[in-house]
Amino acid sequence: MSIEVVNITKSYKNFTALENVNLHIPEGELVALLGPSGSGKTTLLRLIAGLEQAQQGSILFNGEDNTNRDVRERKVGFVFQHYALFRHMNIFDNIAFGLTVRSRKTRPSKEEIREKVHSLLRLVQLEGLAHRYPSQLSGGQRQRVALARALAVEPKFLLLDEPFGALDTKVRQELRRWLRHLHGKLGLTILFVTHDQEEAMELADRVVVMNEGRVEQVGSPEEIYLKPANPFVYSFLGRVNLFRGRIQNGRIKLGEAEFTAEQGVSEGPAIGYMRPHDAEVSLHPPQSAAATAVQAHIERITLLGPLVRLELRRLDTKEVFEAEMGRQRFLELLVEEGDVVYVTLNNLSIYVESELQSVPTPALTPVHVTV
Repeated sequence: MSIEVVNITKSYKNFTALENVNLHIPEGELVALLGPSGSGKTTLLRLIAGLEQAQQGSILFNGEDNTNRDVRERKVGFVFQHYALFRHMNIFDNIAFGLTVRSRKTRPSKEEIREKVHSLLRLVQLEGLAHRYPSQLSGGQRQRVALARALAVEPKFLLLDEPFGALDTKVRQELRRWLRHLHGKLGLTILFVTHDQEEAMELADRVVVMNEGRVEQVGSPEEIYLKPANPFVYSFLGRVNLFRGRIQNGRIKLGEAEFTAEQGVSEGPAIGYMRPHDAEVSLHPPQSAAATAVQAHIERITLLGPLVRLELRRLDTKEVFEAEMGRQRFLELLVEEGDVVYVTLNNLSIYVESELQSVPTPALTPVHVTV
């Protein structure tokens, strides 16, 4: 079942939660709505489910207009962050609830409901727990019960609102793997909301990055990470270093680091964006890329399992930035806090500050100057 959102706008009094949002979710994909708090993720999910109504726009399922249909007519499965299980019902009755409240004409027989519930218990790996109550289960088990209950009514697709947000890190990781396996087994279209970048990148076939009620970028996890559409996407996805400078006379100057700019690029204040893992640290000035290297003082070293993060302060601009490397490379360098090193700035994306105009990285050519 494909989902199409067309020109959707949703406001609450003086606050615009969604502004002219357009989105197409292909059938069978696992899609993440990713963004900070207040970006409109949950509002969009609730509009698709039919739990709220928009002031403008349409919502189509497989090309059929469902904008004015209520939540029951849409036949969606919705899973809330805090499970919303009935505490007075055992696990069997929680999963069966959506089937038992159907009208007499559409309600399955008791035997069919029993078979369905036990089949779902096997699917979510909770066999033998049918007679327990929610309070007797762990958080991860309760979330799987909530998913089984949503699947019991055979929805056209699943909508998950921060499904793992209330769980600890280890349980979240286990459930991510489980949900990915479940998706591969069922082939359902699944749309889930998260503010966790790692969760979105690990789980989703496609990521929708949202900010202030708008869609900033849609693409595969690799596309949005390696080719961010704008500064917001770049900053929101993972750690990032910012270097302030100027574009003048065809050159991009970020302190003592210089690059040539693409023809026709506007002059003015500019910001360079770079991932910490793209900072190449060495003990001596790299002769092959002298103009793209800066000297920096190591202010802090943090060991992060297989990774090492250096907090550095540039000697030219005094800007603080980060570099990340593998533990083996760190041991080879033999550096300590207080040392001065040379850092090559690789894979920079430059944006003109006044216009937020992107200068594609491939158009940047190193200019050999004295560092």
